[in-house]
Amino acid sequence: MCSCVRSSRALSPVLLPRLLLPQTGYRLASRGLWTSPQCLTVSGDSQLLPLPSQARVVICGGGIVGTSVAYHLAKLGWTDIVLLEQGRLGAGTTRLCAGIVSVAKPISIECQMANYSNSLYQQLEEETGVKTGYVKTGSLCLAQNQDRFISLKRLASRLKVMGISCNIIKPKEVAKLHPLINIHDLVGALHLPGDAVVSPPEVNHALAVAAAGQGVQILERTSVQQVLVQKGQVMAVETDRGSIECEYFVNCAGQWAYELGQASETKVSVPLHGCEHFYLLTKPLQEPLSPSAPVVIDMDGRIYARPWQGGLLSGGFEKNPKPIFTEGRNQLEIQNMQEDWDHFEPMLSALLRRMPGLESAEIHQLVNCPESFTPDMRCLMGETPGVSGYYVLAGMNSSGLAFAGGAGKYLAEWMSYGYPTANVWPLDIKRFGNLQSSRTFLRHRVMEVMPLLYELKVPRWDFQTGRQLRTSPLYDRLDTQGARWMEKHGFERPKYFVPPGKDLLSLDQSKTFYKPDWFDIVGAEVKCCKEAVCVIDMSSFTKFELTSTGDQSLEVLQHLCANDLDVPVGHIVHTGMLNERGGYENDCSVVRLSKNSFFIVSPTDQQVHCWSWIKKHMPNDPHLHLEDVSWKYTALNLIGPRAMDVLAELSYVSMTPDHFPSMFCKEMSVGYANGIRVMSMTHTGEPGFMLYIPIEYALHVYNEVMSVGQKYGIRNAGYYALRSLRIEKFFAFWGQDLDAFTTPLECGREFRVKFDKDTDFLGRESLLQQRQDGVSRRFVMLVLEDHDTELDLWPWWGEPIYRNGLLAGTTTSSAYSYTLERHVCLGFVSPPPGPEGLPTPITPDFINRGDYEVDIAGQRYPAKAKLYPFSSLFTQQKRRKDDMELSNLQGK
Repeated sequence: MCSCVRSSRALSPVLLPRLLLPQTGYRLASRGLWTSPQCLTVSGDSQLLPLPSQARVVICGGGIVGTSVAYHLAKLGWTDIVLLEQGRLGAGTTRLCAGIVSVAKPISIECQMANYSNSLYQQLEEETGVKTGYVKTGSLCLAQNQDRFISLKRLASRLKVMGISCNIIKPKEVAKLHPLINIHDLVGALHLPGDAVVSPPEVNHALAVAAAGQGVQILERTSVQQVLVQKGQVMAVETDRGSIECEYFVNCAGQWAYELGQASETKVSVPLHGCEHFYLLTKPLQEPLSPSAPVVIDMDGRIYARPWQGGLLSGGFEKNPKPIFTEGRNQLEIQNMQEDWDHFEPMLSALLRRMPGLESAEIHQLVNCPESFTPDMRCLMGETPGVSGYYVLAGMNSSGLAFAGGAGKYLAEWMSYGYPTANVWPLDIKRFGNLQSSRTFLRHRVMEVMPLLYELKVPRWDFQTGRQLRTSPLYDRLDTQGARWMEKHGFERPKYFVPPGKDLLSLDQSKTFYKPDWFDIVGAEVKCCKEAVCVIDMSSFTKFELTSTGDQSLEVLQHLCANDLDVPVGHIVHTGMLNERGGYENDCSVVRLSKNSFFIVSPTDQQVHCWSWIKKHMPNDPHLHLEDVSWKYTALNLIGPRAMDVLAELSYVSMTPDHFPSMFCKEMSVGYANGIRVMSMTHTGEPGFMLYIPIEYALHVYNEVMSVGQKYGIRNAGYYALRSLRIEKFFAFWGQDLDAFTTPLECGREFRVKFDKDTDFLGRESLLQQRQDGVSRRFVMLVLEDHDTELDLWPWWGEPIYRNGLLAGTTTSSAYSYTLERHVCLGFVSPPPGPEGLPTPITPDFINRGDYEVDIAGQRYPAKAKLYPFSSLFTQQKRRKDDMELSNLQGK
């Protein structure tokens, strides 16, 4: 650092920034309601207002997230809303927030939330009369290398689908937009003209004023001690000033959301952890920076910067973050914590490299404030699985201001209608379970998460911390055979198997948007699945057993499932569990083990959500029992034409389709082990069997299968091969292709809906209405043409789909098909809206007669679209001369 910066720092006053404190104070009125902005001042000596004895909903947390929830609930017509703040309103992280509202977020739902927040904050001043400091500055996301530039181009394609204005620009254009930026090392940038800056406490103030105007009671200096629960339902909130009876509770406690969840009568897991976050404030520059100068986001430099009172506010996300509050801490307000100039030095150096003109700037203050982070960098939203009426909105990963408006809106809709108006599954708190609530796990994970916010993330990257938490009994055995692992819901799953002789280090460190280094390895596994037999450990699947003394279990499943579960014992039924709108809450396979016993297999990340969904719709009957048996069974998937030979030899039972028909389950002996549930299905469309093995037999059965399978060319395979197989067969997966807004009629699964079964199932009326009106979007399969697998960018998911030059939809998943020798994308397309913007029914002609293109980072590639698999599309084409041989990678 230059000497002038050091000396100015030493002389700088230690004062809180005026921008970050509201210019207008506020005071509680005598009757406990917020009044008009002119009367809102805070006084440390103000008399505490009486605590109401009851309310419909109690919100804990007076930061921008809590006030947003209160504001949106009031907008939706809720009354008897009480918001409690343990200190002063907005005196937590909100007071120290950097004030940037940007839509440059990694997933679409976060972009939508930020975009709504921007619009909300822009009109709040007119609505409330409270100044919010809103300035539409725009922002510049810089790229120092080609990979970052590609990621920005992919983001731009996604934002354009949502109608958000953005432009990919050259370095010279960057210099024209911001006078301080050094462009010598830039390859380009993404310009977002609609991004803005605000004063967070003043936005918080405005939301509180608007909520109070709708009747929300806001009480400061009132601490929530615990939430009282009776029979799994919120009953009351206990505070340091008494209790409030209520139907709903919303935990918006920010840094203290975890502790509050653990302190409740029934513990609620809110997996987040705090880290210190630093940013610098300068005094006004010699030539003051315009308030409308663009926000600068230099992720390769790990810094951001925005104009601040003629100077600059700049912070970042360092590689070595400092976690805090691991032991918990009960302080009323988050004060500015200790400066740490040595820790901030790398970010200051990056700032001076990007803006050399700041060398002579005087430093006003280094701010150190806590931010809360979650295990996957996404916020926590929704109703908790264990307690009905207990909602959470927390863990904003340093984007609380950008997300608060949209997140508050979606949560208010969720509480009002039972669902929000957008697919928020990536943010649903039920994506986590108690296994992610360990403080040690959270501390270690957030130390990785915080740097990852600005890290370049290529498709299929994996977290490195908190690993080997849940493993199959075969983990060590597979690991020694070259398994490379990924994690899903805490469970280790094999991606692929590195054959002997491969450079493991270079393979593990390979990161690219292009053809990956594992391409040939996965190709060999796919080839083996089609020509011989492969074993994939799929133990991570969610597995439940539903049993009853009478026919209660059948009645529950008939009500929950769209397909008919009243089938003979041993039959397997693929079915969706739908919501009232006909959308998929779960996609599962159900086996009828006996007259009153069912085995339910669901996706890995559905463990908490599916359990909660079933329990929510189960009667309180002591003769009906739901058990999570995920940990009891190891699941092996034997895929390939020789799978029947392997199992026949191990069981001395014929496994041909005549003796073991498709979609059937038998309990069999495999080797010396009894009680193996063998199912004639593979989740890929290829022939084979799923084996559900009691864990004590897992290693024995695996060893026997591999030993006998040697003569049939057996090998291990991973989930990448499974993905390629299922996508080329046009199989949709929940969480990727299917969600709570997707119906069976939209994805070609009407044959799995039994409208005429005796029981009225959830979603039936909506599906009947949709069948009558016609579906307005369809799930399609697109095979790319004129796409060079070796040289062109690969599609992964989320790419825009164009039909006849017009935007028609987006991809949901994709993979390279080793059979078709093409990339295959799955996704949804829709026709243009009809008169008055109403949806237009889609027809097969619309699908079949269009000219399609898939946009990959701004470049469009032609594609053929179909409503059925391209099983023989390229059978007449000559195979590549260098087609892989099975023996190449088997390691003799």
